[in-house]
Amino acid sequence: MKKVLLLICLVCGFTTVSAQEGGHVAPECTEWYSPQPPKVQPGDKPGNAPSDAIILFDGKNLDQWVSIQDGKKVPAKWEVKDGAMVVVPGTGTIQTKEYFGDCQLHIEFKTPKPAGPINKLQMKGNSGIFLQSIYEVQVLDGEDNPTYVNGMVGSIYKQSAPLANAFTGTEKWQVYDIYWKAPKFGTDGVMESPAMITVVLNGIVVQNNYILKGNTPYIGFPTYKPHGRLPLLLQDHGVTVAYRNIWIRNL
Repeated sequence: MKKVLLLICLVCGFTTVSAQEGGHVAPECTEWYSPQPPKVQPGDKPGNAPSDAIILFDGKNLDQWVSIQDGKKVPAKWEVKDGAMVVVPGTGTIQTKEYFGDCQLHIEFKTPKPAGPINKLQMKGNSGIFLQSIYEVQVLDGEDNPTYVNGMVGSIYKQSAPLANAFTGTEKWQVYDIYWKAPKFGTDGVMESPAMITVVLNGIVVQNNYILKGNTPYIGFPTYKPHGRLPLLLQDHGVTVAYRNIWIRNL
């Protein structure tokens, strides 16, 4: 095998020199065979978890999640009902036990029928998906619900409006597929590369490789502070939004 590889290298080297002199590069000079990528079995139907995914919620329990109470981790206080996890208003956000960086996230959500006239605009089906606990993809009812566009469903909150409103209706399951490139920080916290995100809502790209300007605060402007891997966080915004079929892949 070593002799074969040496021969190929010699041939490629000779051919490259010839190419520089006006010749051609042999096809094998631009081909490689290792390392082989790992085999991953896709889900048995679209939206189902592939074989290497981490299942964060399978409709049965909240074992992968915690709440923070008085600075301590306690069992998640949301409700599991009819195969979904449902926000219990006033109990606070929940976060994963595991920490993540670059990832592929699949998550489905459903906004409830408004309970009264106060449930409109930013209170109509509001929740949020926070990558690394800091960067928010907005969850909001998008049916007959005009609001600021960088705060509507599919937005990177207060930063980037979605390319389209792909929301299909109140009390209907919506599907997010999110592809996250975490920010990278080097020596002394100096940023090496900002965060980047692609968001697909119900099969439609609503954020296309958007480069984030920083975190996603409600008041003020985005900033970056150095950090590493952090939990995924789901927001309690006082509305009984439901989630299901949550899985994630480390990238």
